Amino acid sequence: MFSSVAHLARANPFNTPHLQLLHDGLGDLRSNPPGPTGQPRRPRNLAAAAVEEYSCEFGSAKYYALCGFGGVLSCGLTHTAVVPLDLVKCRMQVDPQKYKGIFNGFSVTLKEDGVRGLAKGWAPTFIGYSMQGLCKFGFYEVFKVLYSNMLGEENTYLWRTSLYLAASASAEFFADIALAPMEAAKVRIQTQPGYANTLRDAAPKMYKEEGLKAFYKGVAPLWMRQIPYTMMKFACFERTVEALYKFVVPKPRSECSKPEQLVVTFIAGYIAGVFCAIVSHPADSVVSVLNKEKGLSPTAISSDHSFHKSYTTSDLTPRMHSTLTKYMHPGFS
Repeated sequence: MFSSVAHLARANPFNTPHLQLLHDGLGDLRSNPPGPTGQPRRPRNLAAAAVEEYSCEFGSAKYYALCGFGGVLSCGLTHTAVVPLDLVKCRMQVDPQKYKGIFNGFSVTLKEDGVRGLAKGWAPTFIGYSMQGLCKFGFYEVFKVLYSNMLGEENTYLWRTSLYLAASASAEFFADIALAPMEAAKVRIQTQPGYANTLRDAAPKMYKEEGLKAFYKGVAPLWMRQIPYTMMKFACFERTVEALYKFVVPKPRSECSKPEQLVVTFIAGYIAGVFCAIVSHPADSVVSVLNKEKGLSPTAISSDHSFHKSYTTSDLTPRMHSTLTKYMHPGFS
């Protein structure tokens, strides 16, 4: 299963097409140089090549399912692994007077709740971000193919960065709708002492108090946070990979071993993740405060002086430390 996902990712004709074409000796798609016999070369069909070599056709239902499954693993497992860091981050955002920094936040949490307290919110985190990963990476491939068919082969190559941006924004729109209920429950569990310790306790209580609104009132700030984040993630990652192979790596990508390519992937992912965190951080603070308090609107929170003060403190640092987890999906290999 996992090898199939990795193979399909490498066979994906959208996977850094500029570099792949140069390394394959195809050059610009707009040109059609003559072959050895003087006849025009027949354009190479990368998708067809993938069908012959791999067990799943690019753009097929199985392909989308495997991409979605990769998203479940990359988002669900990795976000759950950094729950303690996320818990401290959320508490720093909603109560900066009490939680003054990362180390102070961990110290206060351990003193009050013990080691088990650092795992609060793991269940909604795993469920919510698994659903988000399924939609994000699955729909990203769907929208890439959809928009590519609308543009045509040549324009897909020429406008590939814009295609990445449009496809990622479209996918994230639906992914955040899937994430919103679990994100709301997670923030309540992590930032309101005594409210609830488990998802089983928090969800019924939230529904009783505010109805369905409790689960979806944070979806707009989620869009504000995640859509720019995802657009920056895909576009910056692709361009960073190109830059690393062009200016840093001493040999072409086609000559690099798989471990060497993996190192480049993680470096590019971390660099892009830092920019993602900066872009999305203000809306992330709004999400934390909005899901903690009842009766607040995103506008009211954004205009509050304490919000602006908390944005300038160190609560951005945990988001930067956890950026590497966003690049465990095989589509970036």
